[in-house]
Amino acid sequence: PAVGATSNEQRTMKIALNTRFLLPGRLEGIGWYTHEVARRWVAAHPEHEFLFLFDRPYDERFVFGPNVTPLVVPPPARHPLLWYAWFEWSLPLVFRRHRPDVFFSADGYLSLRARVPSVLVTHDLAHVHYPRQVPRLVRRYYDHFVPRYLRRAERVIAVSEFTKQDIVRQYGIEEGKISVAGNGVRPAFQPLPEKEQAAVRRQYSEGHPYFFYVGAIHPRKNVDGLIAAFDLFKQITGSPVRLLLGGRRAWQTREVQAAYEQSPALDDIAFLGFIPEADLPRLMASALAFVYPSFFEGFGVPVLEALHCETPVITSTASSLPEVAGPAALLADPHRPEAIATAMQRLYGQPELRTELIEKGKLQRTHFSWERTAETTWEVLMAAAKG
Repeated sequence: PAVGATSNEQRTMKIALNTRFLLPGRLEGIGWYTHEVARRWVAAHPEHEFLFLFDRPYDERFVFGPNVTPLVVPPPARHPLLWYAWFEWSLPLVFRRHRPDVFFSADGYLSLRARVPSVLVTHDLAHVHYPRQVPRLVRRYYDHFVPRYLRRAERVIAVSEFTKQDIVRQYGIEEGKISVAGNGVRPAFQPLPEKEQAAVRRQYSEGHPYFFYVGAIHPRKNVDGLIAAFDLFKQITGSPVRLLLGGRRAWQTREVQAAYEQSPALDDIAFLGFIPEADLPRLMASALAFVYPSFFEGFGVPVLEALHCETPVITSTASSLPEVAGPAALLADPHRPEAIATAMQRLYGQPELRTELIEKGKLQRTHFSWERTAETTWEVLMAAAKG
């Protein structure tokens, strides 16, 4: 059956999507969410027309079918002033010209001036909880527009139950207006045979087992706390295990750099930078454990990726992470490096615990999939379109 198909869908609809995060070679969280949902909708609903709205020249690979009309809508929106211009001036013009029945925006923004029924995806409210970690002009934009966007949207989709409740608490949005549709993972995230794992270890950690982290190098991710925990782990065990840190350096990285430079285990820590799409699943699947001690996440996609790779997980007790990890991870207080170090020590010294978590992960990961997300978001979209 078609994704989310309903029996009372009769007429052909025109559905506009904000696709400005579909960037070749640079798909990250919001980009993947847009990509996986839109690709499934286009295939499952050939009777409808989809308007893909890009803010710069697009890659033909993102035109997923003959029922997609790609439009380049200036200006390129990567600054608060340009966000405003794109959503409040450019999009209303496009909507008046093309008359879509409904608008879907997976990046948390929409147009207050447009009259088209709109569905908004909210990934997190980190700017509310960690305002000092957001550039000043961006923070002012979020503080002003995010509550207005949430009130303006006909329907809101949160990526986790935690994020849904956060929206209700912070902005008083009616709970019944918010649906939950989490993330999935790409098929590339799967277990690797031991022989291939050994090859990855030779390439990245001189053949030694390693703990792995991937994500932005940013204060909210607690990478300096992870380095402190790794120092304690090395001190306790004296093991040859390495720590590999993947991800681009965002902003406010001085504490991370200081923790690294002062680490007695500095020679066993490697910053890998941005990891190419093809290499990330291999690195994840070859790790002794994936360690993700973030202070705050709206969902925490890398945790789900690790579960699909059958890699044991250590993550934090904070925000949405227990919801995504379920019973398939060791949870540690992210504010206590010694708690993270204890979890690392347990997984290093207890192979049976690793096996137990992997088995629990096989069940936990079934709660989330892109198919389920596409079905849920489609149902929400149709409800918004029909009023």
